[in-house]
Amino acid sequence: MKTFMLTKKIAFSFLLPLLVVSLILSGCHSTVETTATTYDSSAVLNLYGTDPLTLDPAISGDANSGEYILQIFGGLLTLDDNLEPVADIAKSWKVSDDGTVYTFILRRDVKFQDGREVKASDFKYSWERACDPSTGSQTASTYLGDIIGAKDMLAGNITTISGIKVVNDYTLQITIDAPKSYFLDKVAYPTAFVVDRNNIAQGTDWWKQPNGTGPFKLKQWEANSSLVLEQNSLFYGETAKVASVNFKLWAGVPVQLYETGDIDVTDVSLSYIYQVTDKSGLFYTQLVTVPELSFYYIGFNCNKPPFDDANVRRAFSMAIDKTKLVSLVYSDMMEKADGILPPGMPGYNSQLQGLEFDPQQALALIKASKYGDVSNLPSITLTTAGYGGAISSYLEAIINEWRENLGVEVTVRQIDPERFLYHMEDELDEMYDSGWIADYPHPQDFLEILFASGIQNNYGGYSNTEVDTLLTEAGVESDSTKSLALYRQAEQKLVSDAACLPLWFGKNYVLINPKVKGYTLNAMGYAKLNKVSISK
Repeated sequence: MKTFMLTKKIAFSFLLPLLVVSLILSGCHSTVETTATTYDSSAVLNLYGTDPLTLDPAISGDANSGEYILQIFGGLLTLDDNLEPVADIAKSWKVSDDGTVYTFILRRDVKFQDGREVKASDFKYSWERACDPSTGSQTASTYLGDIIGAKDMLAGNITTISGIKVVNDYTLQITIDAPKSYFLDKVAYPTAFVVDRNNIAQGTDWWKQPNGTGPFKLKQWEANSSLVLEQNSLFYGETAKVASVNFKLWAGVPVQLYETGDIDVTDVSLSYIYQVTDKSGLFYTQLVTVPELSFYYIGFNCNKPPFDDANVRRAFSMAIDKTKLVSLVYSDMMEKADGILPPGMPGYNSQLQGLEFDPQQALALIKASKYGDVSNLPSITLTTAGYGGAISSYLEAIINEWRENLGVEVTVRQIDPERFLYHMEDELDEMYDSGWIADYPHPQDFLEILFASGIQNNYGGYSNTEVDTLLTEAGVESDSTKSLALYRQAEQKLVSDAACLPLWFGKNYVLINPKVKGYTLNAMGYAKLNKVSISK
């Protein structure tokens, strides 16, 4: 959400087996097709879920919150099943010849869920609110920062954004600082969704009773128990085919809930992978395998010893046997990552030269570093999300390899997941584990957003002027072939310089009850639940 989708959509690896968030499934488009079967319009779709951290589109940066936000709110554009930006509240748009001015024409039949009509001024309000420093958005700079004046407002220097102009009630004009091929993708991200100013005026907890524009309304939310979305009869698009969606929060082990019929769809964790992939078993025909457009990695704090030295970063990377890690810890459920861009992403480079497993070379790199020897390395702590209990099996395995192959002890510090998600810069030790799910299928969403100098999501503080130049040139290059070639060069430099330690690209397994029709997962792992039906 997306890490959000949805974006800063961060998807931390520990969450997959622990929380088993049912819809953090990204990658190749996977569908259960709608048939001519009559569906039950009074039906309830039951899903497993966990409590969202927020339902404020301007604040949300985690994939779990994004799952709910996408059903309750909407924006000018949305991403279709192929992750192409298409009309939503905007019925059409045009772009100036120089690629910097976007004019959006709004539909005239869009209403907030309380019946108030949505106008262009509501978008100006929403985007300026997201960029208001008092809102505290950690995504506005990334997704709205291309708009002229947005960064000045984020810095607290101005109170209105000159690049956002309300031409009339149904026309919004946006001016950005340079032509960027991915700007329309950003407009489809939740930070750019419209919110109701009257709803906001109700106080800081307004989002617990949100007045959105999406296909569903929040009917009920009982923390740690259930969250219920009901059909929004005022929705301007395709009306939901189920009466409601009941997310059963923290209700138990999802696969077991699926077995008993308590939920209709579930992600499958490692513990159950052999059971569901057994061709003679009960669930094999209900199993869908979905590769993720995602990237999981160990981040280095490049501003702190010893990872201020690239040779030490390379050494820690080359001391990990990722092939063995993926095989033994994840039973090959994941795909080993040598680079940053996942397979299926435009710009993916199958010829990329990764840092191979080589313990002897790793020790030689530490000797070549300014520290000279392992004994001279300072203490190293890895920050991860958790509740103070046992750490994940993959972290145990990685730390053990560092111990055996380098003779280095690494301490793990767990912090509350919410603080880890939204206050990483305040908590960072020498290393951290993290992950990123695509917000849109563009290499900029990974390479620039995570590793460009000074950008908000670059928590490790990595900085390389050559990489920055390549990313800037790639972003404004109108020829897609040339642009992707520049992104590939930037990725190779990031990998060679050990900007992070790539671990794996995601792959998920999901069970879908045969009575559920039209359930489609896009490459970021979100289903448009208004398209889902339950057969009679």
